[in-house]
Amino acid sequence: MSMLELEDLQSGYGETLVLEGIDAHVEEGEVVALVGRNGVGKTTTLRTILGSVEPWSGAVRYQGEDVTGLGPVETARLGIGLVPEERRIFPGLTVTENLEIASYGGLDTPNRRSLEWVFETFENLAERRRNRGSELSGGEQQMLAIARALVAGADLLMLDEPTEGLAPLIVERVQEVVEEVSDAGVTVLLVEQNVAVALELADRVYVLDHGQVVHESTPEALREDRETVERYLGVSFAD
Repeated sequence: MSMLELEDLQSGYGETLVLEGIDAHVEEGEVVALVGRNGVGKTTTLRTILGSVEPWSGAVRYQGEDVTGLGPVETARLGIGLVPEERRIFPGLTVTENLEIASYGGLDTPNRRSLEWVFETFENLAERRRNRGSELSGGEQQMLAIARALVAGADLLMLDEPTEGLAPLIVERVQEVVEEVSDAGVTVLLVEQNVAVALELADRVYVLDHGQVVHESTPEALREDRETVERYLGVSFAD
């Protein structure tokens, strides 16, 4: 039994169909990346899993339980956490207060983390624990958003474009944080426009195009598949 299973998942916005039948699975302990050009349905996939976008058809199963169509609150209570692209931290609250609010609503899942663990793992946040969210850099806000999901008890952490807009040195630190989180036992489903970062972090990769999975492989195999990379991702890798 996979931790997460998507079966012929279709969803969209209004009358616009975005996901045209996604089939995918995530095993416990894996880092799985969804990659593809802009507008192919990566973020919509995460939102449909969470329940903030209602699926039109198909199924979402988490830990063997059918969670298709559950709302985001109910889904989060099962241990699924989403760190959205816009991060959505509270700008007027301190780092500690942001984490405390998440902790109050958290669950006693196997991977729930304490504030003490966060400050030991995220040194930048420990140094800035009294700073308001609006006073943090983009990278620090991203780390806070990830940490907030962990103190709320996320067993499956879904990250939407965690490195977007960050300086190269900060991108490296965010990569390290994702690796640390994975090593600590949290399963990760990653949407990342930076293909190099995605392939560096992932155990398996799904390539999406026009709302469908068109390719599944290991990162190593995808790097060697120049036709797929150039056709669906529009990038190239040096020999």
